[in-house]
Amino acid sequence: MIEPFRIEVPQTTLDQLYDKIANFPWHEMPDDGGWRYGTNLDYMQRLCDYWINGFDWRTQERDLNRFAHFTCDTEGLKLHFIHEKGSGPHPIPLIISHGWPGSIAEFKNIIEPLAHPERSGGDIADAFDIIAPSLPGFGFSGKPPRPIGPRRMASLFNTLMTQKLGYTAYMAQGGDWGGAISSWLGFEHAPHCIGIHINILTMRHPHGPQGPEETAWAEKFDQDQLEQDGYRTIQATKPQTLSYAMMDSPVGVAAWIVEKFNAWSDTHGDDIERVHSKDDLLTNIMIYLVTRTFNTASWIYYGRREEGGRLMSDEDRRVEVPTGAALFPAEMLAWPPRSYVERLYNITHWREMPRGGHFGAMEQPELLIEDIRAFARQLR
Repeated sequence: MIEPFRIEVPQTTLDQLYDKIANFPWHEMPDDGGWRYGTNLDYMQRLCDYWINGFDWRTQERDLNRFAHFTCDTEGLKLHFIHEKGSGPHPIPLIISHGWPGSIAEFKNIIEPLAHPERSGGDIADAFDIIAPSLPGFGFSGKPPRPIGPRRMASLFNTLMTQKLGYTAYMAQGGDWGGAISSWLGFEHAPHCIGIHINILTMRHPHGPQGPEETAWAEKFDQDQLEQDGYRTIQATKPQTLSYAMMDSPVGVAAWIVEKFNAWSDTHGDDIERVHSKDDLLTNIMIYLVTRTFNTASWIYYGRREEGGRLMSDEDRRVEVPTGAALFPAEMLAWPPRSYVERLYNITHWREMPRGGHFGAMEQPELLIEDIRAFARQLR
């Protein structure tokens, strides 16, 4: 049964969080640290001061509740999702999936323009029915009894789209883990999934790179990831150990997440707020805190490792449904040459963006919206 849902966080939950933030035992960091050792101390102190004295969760809660929220039991797991019906007679159903350390809050600036393009000067013929779920174990969705990865999540989302919502055909879009989930939807759940649009390349070919250009990309990619792999290794191997500290420390959760938003976004000189406001950062962080899902959200890394990692097929099979790729230049998982991607996907749309990073829907919503529309016109 599909049931309406509203975000309504008890005041006692908020009071307990703010008390912990106000009483956090600040500690030492080298004066020249900047962000090189991790999240910058001065910035975190300023962010936490605003968190206590300027941030208004209730305003953000109301903003998220302007969309229609629902929950339903899907294969024994409660899934939460936004369902915004599109304008006009023929909106394409589009499931958009977030990743880690994101949430449905990433999509608050793209849902309405995608569902109702005519409200912002667009063509009503480009409208979508938007379905934006909280990933299992994240935010307002239920917590699986043990880690599951993106392949299993794709199966749950296909059930949501076809059996629960009654769509016979739909499109999928995502970045970060949403890109992996969308890939599995296109790979294993066609013909219900008629096309995918991704702004990240998470999957890998079983035979590795071919030729000098692809080899150079692979070598540079591995080098670039040396300083990014710490969090990923912990969350893919010992997430429970990490959770003991994080579940009791809202400042710890904020620092863990903010460092990624700084490192993975198209920032300039570590000026994170040229890209993300304090309100947007804190709204996303609060979703992890008020739902107590930092632990179960980190499980997706463990789940993917159990599912087989980044390989989609060891038989040279690829995603055959039409695939659109939006390449943001500051994406921390740097895109390989198109030749590599085309051995994994049936690429029918390829756009190199002028700016933007890992969090495309937050950083460059207009660019992402137009690219999704352009790709979807092939499918209408």
